[in-house]
Amino acid sequence: MVRLRTAFPFSSGHVQTLFPHVFRVRARVPYERQRLETSDGDFVDLDWSRSGSDRLALILHGLEGHSRSKYVLGMARAARHHGLDVLAMNHRSCGGELNRKPTMYHSGWTRDLHEVLLMVESLGRYRSVDLIGFSLGANVALKYLGEDPAQVPGIVRRTVALSVPCDLEDAAGALERPECAVYMRYLLDLLRKKIIRKSRVFPGVFDLTGMHRLRTFRQFDDRFTAPMHGFRDALDYWRRSSSGQFLSRIERRTCLINAVNDPFLGPRCFPVNEVRANDAVSMVMPETGGHVGFVGSGSPGWMYWSEWMTMRFVQDPDCPDVQNCAVR
Repeated sequence: MVRLRTAFPFSSGHVQTLFPHVFRVRARVPYERQRLETSDGDFVDLDWSRSGSDRLALILHGLEGHSRSKYVLGMARAARHHGLDVLAMNHRSCGGELNRKPTMYHSGWTRDLHEVLLMVESLGRYRSVDLIGFSLGANVALKYLGEDPAQVPGIVRRTVALSVPCDLEDAAGALERPECAVYMRYLLDLLRKKIIRKSRVFPGVFDLTGMHRLRTFRQFDDRFTAPMHGFRDALDYWRRSSSGQFLSRIERRTCLINAVNDPFLGPRCFPVNEVRANDAVSMVMPETGGHVGFVGSGSPGWMYWSEWMTMRFVQDPDCPDVQNCAVR
């Protein structure tokens, strides 16, 4: 059985979170860029890594990540190693170029994922697509599967959601704790810089007054994310976009992997009861792993434990390695 085994200091969720970001060597994965024109006149940049397989792993990155984030490249390498083609989707304005509209992407923005999947299905090249989402991307994937199960293309087979903030209000509260200040500052700095860049393209659309005084996601989402995308305020955005409320409606085999010591997640981000109520959904909760970390022994060779577990689920969701670790 493949359990995540660690020793000090990797028993710390903060070490687990920060170590890969700082020290992990970026995997070499060859990409080919495709720009998909979306139905609303915008675009999404897609990065393909193909070997001629008829199975595809579609990877969705987290907040302000991209297809070349270390965790995306690590998962892409693992998928290629297991015989899958890879499609790494960049959320709007995350592929290296700002998108054409003032609106960008958010934790509940599922429209682009749907259009990407329809495009993949139209190719007629793949018999199956497995979704692999990290953090915000994981929330998008879960919400997509459950908000309208009938619209999910038939080629979508299995989904793995890693470090998923399935209750966005709870996750935002967790990140307001003093011990998470470094993450909050880092992420808000990235978001501020993007809004400033967008304001140069769309003069007068964004009010930048007092940007430096924004200290929490609630303040940022109240000011920008919610009004930009038609929500009343941050709370309305979080409650309508959280994927936890959609878990009961998911019909495709799905696995959530959330570490107990993930500093980005509050207690409501571990929806044990909802998972137990849906036979299509499993949940693995290692004691350590941090946020998109999962550094430790228990997986063979160069793969991080999360990559090994994801590939085991994609290959066979009923395999002992998954089921013996899953919440009962």
